[in-house]
Amino acid sequence: MFKHALSLFSLTLAGLAFHSVQAATPAALHNSLRQSAPQLDQQVLSHALDAVQCALQQGNKAAERLAVIDFSLPSSEKRLWIFDLKKRTLLLNDFVAHGAKSGDNLASNFSNINGSHQSSIGLFRSAESYSGKHGYSLRMDGLEPGFNDRARERAIVIHGADYVNPEWIPRQGRIGRSQGCPAVRPEITKTVVDALKDGQLVFTWYPDPQWLQTSSFLNCPGPRLADRNSQRHAGDS
Repeated sequence: MFKHALSLFSLTLAGLAFHSVQAATPAALHNSLRQSAPQLDQQVLSHALDAVQCALQQGNKAAERLAVIDFSLPSSEKRLWIFDLKKRTLLLNDFVAHGAKSGDNLASNFSNINGSHQSSIGLFRSAESYSGKHGYSLRMDGLEPGFNDRARERAIVIHGADYVNPEWIPRQGRIGRSQGCPAVRPEITKTVVDALKDGQLVFTWYPDPQWLQTSSFLNCPGPRLADRNSQRHAGDS
């Protein structure tokens, strides 16, 4: 019993230490990730890390990996980034689909409504992997009421799809579209699902004014990376 209690205590300390590293050095984490992914807009990364930091402050468990999807970019560009937060490195940058009713090559419409065939924005927590009609897939739970919290009900999952094909781009100006899922190329599905399953974080970005103003993860009390970086850019202009 003593050994079991000591083991649990050690695991608790390890978890607290990792939480402390993430929470204490958001600027250093931002700088490292920015250097590993220079194509990712710095403000988008800042908002993503602000959301992660706020989630920790609200009592959510720490994640080891973070996916960022920038839906302000066209589907003809690689707009999915997956980071290892502990090692502060980029694991993958690739294509990802949006919902057919969200837009053509550019997404501009987002929804939390079942049957909308639109993508959702905000912070998600990944859940269990499974094998379904799209093969190896990953369920997600939306953490933002009104924006993505019906993701499981809507079956918004990460899965592979043949239509996520960059060879379509020269012919039709975009990759294919989903029914709302962030679908990826079949060749990278296992890599993506294995990297993100079991409680990692997925942040899907679009500069929607209502979400920016009301998201609890983007509006935590205290200093924010996005504010600081915005002020720095204003000073440089």
